[in-house]
Amino acid sequence: MKLYLNYFKLRIETFLQYRSAAIAGLTTQFFWGLMMIFIYMALYQNADNVSMNLEQVIAYTWLHQAFYAFLAVRVMDSEIRDSIRSGNVAYEIIRPYNLYYWWYIKCVAKRIASGMLRVMPVIIVALLLPAPYGLPLPATFANFILFIISLFLGVLVVVGISMLVHTLGFYTYNEAGISSMLNSVMEFLAGELVPVALLPMFIQKGTYYLPFRLVCDLPFRLYSNNINITEGILGIGLQVGWILILIVIGNFIVKNALKKVFVQGG
Repeated sequence: MKLYLNYFKLRIETFLQYRSAAIAGLTTQFFWGLMMIFIYMALYQNADNVSMNLEQVIAYTWLHQAFYAFLAVRVMDSEIRDSIRSGNVAYEIIRPYNLYYWWYIKCVAKRIASGMLRVMPVIIVALLLPAPYGLPLPATFANFILFIISLFLGVLVVVGISMLVHTLGFYTYNEAGISSMLNSVMEFLAGELVPVALLPMFIQKGTYYLPFRLVCDLPFRLYSNNINITEGILGIGLQVGWILILIVIGNFIVKNALKKVFVQGG
């Protein structure tokens, strides 16, 4: 365990050096957030019987932009993909650690380090904007605590999902096409395009027990109390369950693939 924790710390320190990329991403997140808010404000002028009010949607939008690097389904680790494709994974196989856990920790560290440089500036600016454009405060202190817990668990869920996508590289030479298609579907079901609460009811019911909505839809709606405390606690329980399921499945797939993997060239 100490080995994995030390590696996590090292990856955090490494990724924090890329400040210029974080600044570029920060600018994109801020202006994209404003654009989405203007679109929602126009749509809500004629909206009736919606399950999220405008203030809740604006809170959702700013949180999504602030924590995008933490929770984006589409964010993949190019080093893992290239390691599998080039055959360099052979060097990692002989090292004395569990390859799946090693990659998992690497992905978590990369997301946290990348997000740490962006989250506070977006949150601060969003809080300072005048109503109705700014980020409202959490509905209650209990909602805020559950939001923080659910946010952290959401990172673990999305890394578990991304690790499953990475394992496609063991079974196909170029997984880019399949990966892109899967990411588009998962983004939609995770609530990254629009909150799940604004989707048709049959889609909402279909995604309730899937892991995707637990990535960002659950924590962001908890923040504004669009999901109440009781439902939020149940959702957090689902997050823990899916984290364990994804890790067990991912670890099994990687171990099984490594027994059959062969490397061409040298």
